[in-house]
Amino acid sequence: MFADFLNSLLAPEPEPLDDTDARRALTALLVRMAKSDGYYAASEIMRIEKIVGKRYGLSHDDAKALRAEAEQLESEAPDTVRFTRAIKDAVAYQDRLAVIEALWQVALADGERDAEEDALVRMAANFLGVSDVDSAKARQRISG
Repeated sequence: MFADFLNSLLAPEPEPLDDTDARRALTALLVRMAKSDGYYAASEIMRIEKIVGKRYGLSHDDAKALRAEAEQLESEAPDTVRFTRAIKDAVAYQDRLAVIEALWQVALADGERDAEEDALVRMAANFLGVSDVDSAKARQRISG
């Protein structure tokens, strides 16, 4: 379903993503975060829908549909390293920083700080080109 999109995203010099594809890619990364500990909790699903609904001004049904598309994309996407590097090349820094903040929201949605989720956020920040300092500040904004 997303083969052409993934091929364009993984091209040697990807074009900047249009709004729809950026939404899909970034939401797929949130889904990957939620699944990283081996348990895709209802609280994480609801958090993803809330994040994308607020971020993109979507209705509940549209946020749910975007999350469902992102789940399919995530299942077809390559390893996290290539996927995040491709997003980095196609998405502006401020948007990538917002993604790190959203990743922390998903990681902390179940009320537990999990080593696998921490590791994925650190790796994603690195491959998205977001500094450790900016990532730590994003986590602090989320945890209050």
